[in-house]
Amino acid sequence: MATKTQTPQPESINDVLDRMQAFIKPLNLNGLHGRVLRIPAASKTTRREILMVYGHHSSLERMFGVAEAFADYGNVTMPDMPGFGGMDSFYGIGMKPTIDDLADYLATFVKLRYRTKKITIIGMSLGLVVATRMLQRYPALQKRVELIVSLVGFSHKDDFSFSRPRQALYTSLTYIVSHKLIARVFYHTALQPWVIRTAYARTHNAKHKFTGMDETEKRQMLDFEVRLWRENDAQTHAYTNYQLFKFDNTKSQIDLPLHHVTAEVDQYFDKHAVEQHFRIIFSDYIEYVVDAKVHAPSVVANKSEAEMYIPDTLKKTLKKRPRQSRKA
Repeated sequence: MATKTQTPQPESINDVLDRMQAFIKPLNLNGLHGRVLRIPAASKTTRREILMVYGHHSSLERMFGVAEAFADYGNVTMPDMPGFGGMDSFYGIGMKPTIDDLADYLATFVKLRYRTKKITIIGMSLGLVVATRMLQRYPALQKRVELIVSLVGFSHKDDFSFSRPRQALYTSLTYIVSHKLIARVFYHTALQPWVIRTAYARTHNAKHKFTGMDETEKRQMLDFEVRLWRENDAQTHAYTNYQLFKFDNTKSQIDLPLHHVTAEVDQYFDKHAVEQHFRIIFSDYIEYVVDAKVHAPSVVANKSEAEMYIPDTLKKTLKKRPRQSRKA
């Protein structure tokens, strides 16, 4: 008697998060406690070491699908950033989460984790901002970088496509919430789960994210948004945003070409301004436009969904055998 072949069910977000735990280790650096994700390369023959730096309003969980996609081309390591993903914030050790201090933290991680190895840097949005500043502050590290890839990254306050009144409003609001007492009140009121579920879905940003999603996907995304808003330190979230609306990374050059992946439709950035500023910083600029209607993959994106942010031409570059320096 013939048996029916059952179609395998796709992994739920909870299944993915459970599977992810095997790749997470504790991270203790500069008195800060967090986690680091380490995914071995899909091929045992690859020698590429990929450092992934996630963006704003993010975590290891949010970027797991993206990290899995890049693991097809090398060993992926992604550390938590102070104040994000549940990691201790700089405020806890008497510091502010400035772009410079985040860059110093990342430089320390690179020196301790990779020592003399060459690395490929993948920076997502704010992650690219921090990685850029790190290379500017530590020029010797530039020689250790095999390849640097921007996933919807930017480098200047004028890269934002917001109207002037809207950007001024965001700058003022983030400055206000970046104060300790107000951030605490904000966390215990506006960031209550029921408030996020009720109010967030009605915001301009969420409506854009929801485009094309069915009800199940919307519910999963809202659940994950609650998690992100609750895990990320509210004061750090606000202060880093405030800085981004005022910063300029074009004051120092980097002797490396930048491979920049941009979405066809990005609700946050002006692509022409982004290119102009990157060309000031980097020795060359290679652009890849992907058929995406949002700034970044969904917060519940799996590996197959995240792969659309790795265009075929970039895949060919990533497949090239990198050269590694010998241990000292």
